[in-house]
Amino acid sequence: MSFKKDLFLLIKPYYLVNIIISLSYIVAKRLPVLCNYLFLQSECELSGRETEILFFLMIVIMIRTRKAGSVTMINYLSASFIYTKIANLILWLHADVRMGIIFGIIFILCGLVLPEPTYQGPENVVYLRAASGLQDELQRDNRIIWLVAFYTVWNPACVNFAPTFSQLSAEYALDNLKFGKVDIGRYPDAGAKYNISDSSMSRQLPTLILFKEGKEVQRRPHADHRGKLQKFLFSADNIKAAFDLNNIYKECKNNPLKKRDKKLLKEE
Repeated sequence: MSFKKDLFLLIKPYYLVNIIISLSYIVAKRLPVLCNYLFLQSECELSGRETEILFFLMIVIMIRTRKAGSVTMINYLSASFIYTKIANLILWLHADVRMGIIFGIIFILCGLVLPEPTYQGPENVVYLRAASGLQDELQRDNRIIWLVAFYTVWNPACVNFAPTFSQLSAEYALDNLKFGKVDIGRYPDAGAKYNISDSSMSRQLPTLILFKEGKEVQRRPHADHRGKLQKFLFSADNIKAAFDLNNIYKECKNNPLKKRDKKLLKEE
């Protein structure tokens, strides 16, 4: 996603409102008019405790967004909103319990009324149900190559990755090269079968697995020979390189399924 598109997204209500909420305490504390009215103080300076909270917030955002593989301005903002809003809630409660409660109500209402915008572009993704649903598709025709994303709807890295996977599916999907997704938060048996943890601290979300002839041949992120999980940034270019998508696409394009095979697959 280009920088211009990121700027265009920023005018959407979700991002505008969340940016205002995330900056609410600092703005209120640094603007003399608001500070004098809300805090009844003649000198509006951040206290030592407030500075510590904000400094800790910066560290958390940097660590979590890098672990999530956030690579664009919008990704960073989306991944950081939850932490900035929680920090602001703590700051408002620390300043005044009543204002903290009001902020908490606004926090919850914004989450209910303004959900994060989702990808609206073209995609060619098969949404699979449970491990059995994936296994059925893999066994239906072992000539079909599958690239399957295992994800959860609540994980920021999975949310950020969704548009990239949809765009790749629209670009590369063929009758014999398919893209699938499995929500392991909803179908934990799929996560258990393929050894993918769906815990809040998991570094395996999302996980991409390439299946050929019904068997797993490659995944990202993957563990090294010592069993340590290797970090992987889920950008379109990284995925194309890691799974050799261009060559797989060319091979599948040059060896298409016969019309009779396509008809049988549709009937099944």
